[in-house]
Amino acid sequence: MSEAPLTSQSNLWLAETLWRLGAVQFGDFTLGRTTVHSPIYVNLRLLIAHPTALARAAHILQQEVQTLQAMRNPQVEPFDIVCGVPFGGLIIGQAYSLASKTPLIYPHPRTDDLGTDVEGIYHPSQTALIMDDLITGGGSIVLAANRLRDEGLFVRDAVVLFDRQSGGRARLEEAGIRLVAVLTMEVLLTYLKMSGKIAGDWYRRSMEFLESGQGRA
Repeated sequence: MSEAPLTSQSNLWLAETLWRLGAVQFGDFTLGRTTVHSPIYVNLRLLIAHPTALARAAHILQQEVQTLQAMRNPQVEPFDIVCGVPFGGLIIGQAYSLASKTPLIYPHPRTDDLGTDVEGIYHPSQTALIMDDLITGGGSIVLAANRLRDEGLFVRDAVVLFDRQSGGRARLEEAGIRLVAVLTMEVLLTYLKMSGKIAGDWYRRSMEFLESGQGRA
């Protein structure tokens, strides 16, 4: 049901790191307005407490983007700037920006009716690569892409560290955005089960939730 993983080295390193950081929890979670009674919660924002892990995650993203761009049929289009989706994606985007020396922009949410400012330096007709820490239903990335497009920027690809496989990929495709994910929920659960980190019951419950389509936006 999932896209093929990029490389075992990158996605399994991320799976192990998230587990060691305590970023993977099992229980009964409500995530946003659409995902209720999820048996698993993954908190990518804990990476900010571990600069070495965050730096390596950015390096992995840089390597994967370069690899996908170098393919005979490139899976990531050339881009001029990277856009971090606040707030988790802004952290990832900034780390990637520093690692790759790519200019960073981000949509700045306002509390009034004046819309959303885009912070940073950019020019119409440039192409932006959107980055987020994870994707669930894809709404935040689509909103960010629409804002950038309103400013005259092109958006063709989005890169995330983690895909909850909750309908986000399909929603991005509808918006003309291709998704690249380092790690998927299915691969994470399989790794945790095969390495003996979780009991079979949590694996079964989580996979049943994933396969049922619950939590899809």
